[in-house]
Amino acid sequence: MDIRSLSNRVRLDTMGIALSALCAVHCVLTIVVISSLGLAGGWLLAPELHWWGLAAATIIAGVAIGIGAVRHKRRMPFVIAMTGLTFMGGALAAPHGVEEAMLTIIGVALVSLGHVLNLRSSHSRHRGPGEGTGLRERR
Repeated sequence: MDIRSLSNRVRLDTMGIALSALCAVHCVLTIVVISSLGLAGGWLLAPELHWWGLAAATIIAGVAIGIGAVRHKRRMPFVIAMTGLTFMGGALAAPHGVEEAMLTIIGVALVSLGHVLNLRSSHSRHRGPGEGTGLRERR
């Protein structure tokens, strides 16, 4: 496998994890800021922000985890990430508030887990048998 290709996919997975974390922070802060201060409601609750976030998450997860699944032949990262994207899509149909935030947070956690598993699957593919597991024979 081309190391440059692996490096780009690792960057995409890392970007996906960061985007998931940013989304979760956004959800929590929005609820706290809106409920306690009533500030920035128009911007933080703008539907466009949520649509763009879902679009970015879908593209990044689709490329990084899709390519990873094809290369390392493990479906679990892809299935988990797509389940997370489904939760995120469902959140767009929910009214703004706690329900939407909970669906989104569950979704971004699953997408992030998919990226982490994808990174681990790619990493373990490049190790020799037993490397890093303590199972390698001693010589």
